[in-house]
Amino acid sequence: MKPRDLTELLLLAAIWGGSFLFLRLGAADFGAVALAGLRVLGASLFLLPILLQRGEWPALRRHWRAIAVVGVANSAIPFLCFAYAALHITGGLSAIFNATTPLWGVLIAWAWLKDRPGGWRLVGLAIGFAGVLWLAGDKADLRPGAGGGGAALAIGACLLATLMYGLAASLTKRFLTGVPPMALATGSQLSATVVLAPLMLWQWPAQLPGPGPWAAVAALALLCTGVAYILYFRLIAAIGATHALGVTYLIPAFAMAWGGLFLGETVDATMVGACAVILAGTSLVTGLWRPRWPLAPARPRP
Repeated sequence: MKPRDLTELLLLAAIWGGSFLFLRLGAADFGAVALAGLRVLGASLFLLPILLQRGEWPALRRHWRAIAVVGVANSAIPFLCFAYAALHITGGLSAIFNATTPLWGVLIAWAWLKDRPGGWRLVGLAIGFAGVLWLAGDKADLRPGAGGGGAALAIGACLLATLMYGLAASLTKRFLTGVPPMALATGSQLSATVVLAPLMLWQWPAQLPGPGPWAAVAALALLCTGVAYILYFRLIAAIGATHALGVTYLIPAFAMAWGGLFLGETVDATMVGACAVILAGTSLVTGLWRPRWPLAPARPRP
């Protein structure tokens, strides 16, 4: 990896890690629905002129139906879920659950596309979801009087969001292979805006938020969605999708750092341990790390 590519990978991780901070800063004043709606609307307004300037509007128009479905699965539902989670749990905790996206992606590809994982990938799935159960069981205290119901729903929302990300990956592979990335990114934000705009107007806050929450919305839409998509697709073109996926392992660290620095969020031993377990499973699933010894002895070929 060239120094420029490594710099862009770290920058992208810092930006996407910062999205959990901005969600926390804007969710209380806007509410989950309005915050998610403004995020995709702002990203659409940012990306659309770039798409037109690159002459890729015809590609979006040809594939608009499939892109619209991907937009709902990859933006509208996950952004709404993470905005809701920001009302109840820390940004670092949301980011750790966000790191399970490749696990869901492999499960959905297995069930739908018949892409059966084998060997160490199956072990990685078991390890990753064991980490999820450990972390969720610790943070979602459902004992009577414990007051963990809000946290449990927030954790469920995070896992639903990552499940949707995994579904969107399979949809993209199945129906949108070869579509220009900018057409896919812009179209997905436009379709998410169409879905969320009526809900946003219905759930608009009674009292207009101040400059701080609006700045958080602008950062979410322009930086964490618009600029981040451009960086991500640049990385895929430069170093390949597998290496670009390495950003998944860096996001929780940045999210916990930003939350601790600006919001005073604490990181306990369970979060660190479960995060390590989840990322170990994810690295096995994606193939970014693989033990040198074979899981089973090789069978002789006829």
